[in-house]
Amino acid sequence: MNFSPTGNAAARLGILLMLAGSLLFTLNDTLGKWLVSTYSVGQLLLIRSVAALIVLSPFLWRSGLTPLFKVERPGMQVLRVILSSAEAYAFYFAVVYLPLADAMTYWLAAPIYVAAMSPFLLGEKVGWRRWSAIFLGFCGVVIALEPSSATLTPAAIISIFGSLAFSFLLISGRALRGTPDVTLVFWQMVSAAVLGALTAPFDWVTPSPLEFSLLGLLGVVAMIAHVCINRSLKLADAATVVPFQYTQLFWAIVFGWIVFGDVPRLNMLVGAAIIVAAGLFIFFREHQLKKPVPEVMEI
Repeated sequence: MNFSPTGNAAARLGILLMLAGSLLFTLNDTLGKWLVSTYSVGQLLLIRSVAALIVLSPFLWRSGLTPLFKVERPGMQVLRVILSSAEAYAFYFAVVYLPLADAMTYWLAAPIYVAAMSPFLLGEKVGWRRWSAIFLGFCGVVIALEPSSATLTPAAIISIFGSLAFSFLLISGRALRGTPDVTLVFWQMVSAAVLGALTAPFDWVTPSPLEFSLLGLLGVVAMIAHVCINRSLKLADAATVVPFQYTQLFWAIVFGWIVFGDVPRLNMLVGAAIIVAAGLFIFFREHQLKKPVPEVMEI
């Protein structure tokens, strides 16, 4: 029997799937932070990406190989995969040195950067309300960063550049809306695997069977989280489910505290609250104006 919920039931299921996907992404990041204390970022990316490609293979088999090579705007596709690898490398490098919640806060600012860059890169019109929210969001980033000689560390600076790369990924997602999701994810994973293969040999640590499985689990969990979020967006309106993605910050604070003993800083909490508020305002404003909004935020 085919169960296809509709109406309120579909919306409730969509919210539950969004919450599940956001939780899985944060669990994935927590596991990644724990593993990069032993293994290099390149090694983590290599094994994670190969595992994700294995999980993706049934979808590739069903869709065939033709969509992988007949793509729109090849130059933009190449730029996207380069940025996706740089963003993933930056995130896992950052969490080696920063609390998970701090890194998550910087990445959650990406929709604000997207709104700021969209007039110049996508030709979209941004009114005074969203410019005000963009300015407020940047203030939140500054408060969370708390610029000083002690806090402007290489990890914090790389986090900012990584979140900017993530924002370009979201913008490219708008520009490449005609490309199938499987194609986008496939080339992102291939690019990350290549970058991992190039850098992993310099600091290779042979993992135990258990830890090798955990490294592979990163890719598997990320793919399951993608499925949850994509299904959520098909069951319910984006305005209903997308705000629940910000629960990733709550889980990052909880897991960072329990697993790593990271006590959240007051300025980080204040800055994160401002970033979330600004991001939600921008989202709802763009949704009200019926503009395409970057709806899936993998962190």
